[in-house]
Amino acid sequence: MRFMKRLAVLGFACVTSMANAADSITVYSYRQAFLIDPILADFTKETGIKVNLVFAKQGIAERIAREGRLSRADLVLTSDFSRLMELADRDLVASVDSDTLQQNIPANLRSPNGDWFALTKRVRNIYSSKERLGPLDIDYEDLADPKFKGKICTRSGKHPYNISLVASMIAHHGEAETKTWLEGVKANLARKPQGNDRAQVKAVKEGLCDIAIGNSYYLGKMLQDPKQVPWAEAVNINFPNQKNRGAHINVSGMALAKYAPERENAIKLMEYLSGQQAQQTYAELNMEYPVKLDVKPSKLVASWGDYKADELPIHKLAEYHGAAVKLLDQVKFDL
Repeated sequence: MRFMKRLAVLGFACVTSMANAADSITVYSYRQAFLIDPILADFTKETGIKVNLVFAKQGIAERIAREGRLSRADLVLTSDFSRLMELADRDLVASVDSDTLQQNIPANLRSPNGDWFALTKRVRNIYSSKERLGPLDIDYEDLADPKFKGKICTRSGKHPYNISLVASMIAHHGEAETKTWLEGVKANLARKPQGNDRAQVKAVKEGLCDIAIGNSYYLGKMLQDPKQVPWAEAVNINFPNQKNRGAHINVSGMALAKYAPERENAIKLMEYLSGQQAQQTYAELNMEYPVKLDVKPSKLVASWGDYKADELPIHKLAEYHGAAVKLLDQVKFDL
């Protein structure tokens, strides 16, 4: 009898262990843990599903491809649109049909076939020196105007943020006109493209240039860092193309891994990340714009004013990605 009871206890323990293992998912993330840990912790508290986060600055697509059907990845989080496209192009994602995701995320911010979904938005802004230029009513097209010769700083043209901007220019103007524009922007550079977006704002503060190209959320991040506050306070943030098509936006996003072992729980996390609480936390922690339309940005971000966004469907940028890289090579933008 004792032996039978012991077997029963062991059997229950095994079942419990299996259940606990099933109540966890593995997320491969291009986004650093500190940016999303609070959101994932809230998800676990609400659902009981543990999230194992695997961070990598690069190479996640290669890893998933190498792991194949044995991959433990359930969900992939990316910091920009180009990473989503890479996953989709390499057939490393699975389509998701979710009413919740379709309700929470506007159609222009998700894949038409459910391969990927945006989570947050950031504007590709034009920053101007408060001291030397003041606020500007400016379009991206104006960056090629000779009046700005020697006044512009930017990171590498080959960075995904800038490739995306060039792709949007091709979508609106065609390759020939965009090439001419790129040549004009290059002629106006104050220095060889280098550094990250924050480094461009620092360069404005130091008088190396008067205009910097950078994502909106970096201004919020700089204002939270005592060492970088002087950089941020030296510039105006300008939302481009407000009298016509609107400012170009890029997105962070998510995609269900093709061979997700825990598909159902992974979709629960996707739906949670698109919901009210997670979207609000994203806005407050990361200074990004929520994709859910009824969630407001943080007070700091809201203080920059409302803006009109380019409504070009994000997936359209993928069609011009290769052409954008080609043009950047042709004009030798980074040289």
